[in-house]
Amino acid sequence: MDGSILHLMNHGGYAMWVILAFSVIAVAVAIERAIAQWKFTTRARALADTVGRCLSKGAIEEGRSACERSPSPLADVFLVGYERLGRGKLDNLVAAVHRERQRVGHDLRARLWVLATIGATSPFVGLFGTVVGIMSAMAGFEGDEEVKFAQISGPISQALVVTAAGILVAVMAVIVFNFFNQRAARIANEMRLLTDEFLEQLEESPRGKTTKEGSDGSREAA
Repeated sequence: MDGSILHLMNHGGYAMWVILAFSVIAVAVAIERAIAQWKFTTRARALADTVGRCLSKGAIEEGRSACERSPSPLADVFLVGYERLGRGKLDNLVAAVHRERQRVGHDLRARLWVLATIGATSPFVGLFGTVVGIMSAMAGFEGDEEVKFAQISGPISQALVVTAAGILVAVMAVIVFNFFNQRAARIANEMRLLTDEFLEQLEESPRGKTTKEGSDGSREAA
């Protein structure tokens, strides 16, 4: 049994080994993305609720401490707001927070390009293996004057398995890519809403009002 599997793997000019490597890489990326996105929204909402309660009662440092302790990547976005609070114009604070939010959003899509690449190239690798397998099978009958179909059906079937494997891996990679890409888009949208809410609450906090007044030209001129 092991010998037949090894023969099948080698029949497509080692293309099957490449497809096997593609499948392992795709599974590894899927697991890594699942861990990265695991409970992202739940943790982000919990952190936003905690920070919102702290800001509503003016406990700015308490909210900042909650961000420093939180495992949610949204904490990095909120911490930028805390660090910029009272240090300059409010518009600059908002811009810095949104830049950090976009960075976190890009991290959600990290390594998804690997799945897209596997989905696009795996069928062609399988087709290449099939062509090589058929050419190898035909080369074995060059000296025969008469070749029966039963003699070539087996090698051709084995060669076609490479294409089938390539298509299977490609379909799985595309499905996983679409799943995590759409999930990243939903998380990014939720994160944008939570960030906007945080900025509104930060602006209404005592230090936020001071920063807003300091950035108002008419107030400074008074």
